[in-house]
Amino acid sequence: MATTTFEAVRAEALFASDLQSSQCPARGEIRGAVAATLRRMGVRGCAACVAAEFGDHPETAVTRMAWALAQVRATYTNRRPRTMRTIAA
Repeated sequence: MATTTFEAVRAEALFASDLQSSQCPARGEIRGAVAATLRRMGVRGCAACVAAEFGDHPETAVTRMAWALAQVRATYTNRRPRTMRTIAA
């Protein structure tokens, strides 16, 4: 499955957040952590954090990014575009 830009940014933000996979966070917690981390660090700050972790701890960074990407894909599922008929109903 190809990763979209939105998925990548959200996964980097989740990666850089304080949430841990051992916490088994709910979707609301994941959304909150992504939003808070993006507000605090920005897109570039999250990317820099990910790069630093892959440089310093590549063996654990791979696992954390795989977890973050899986959680982002499960949390931010693609919705069917709304049509005018759906909106009018």
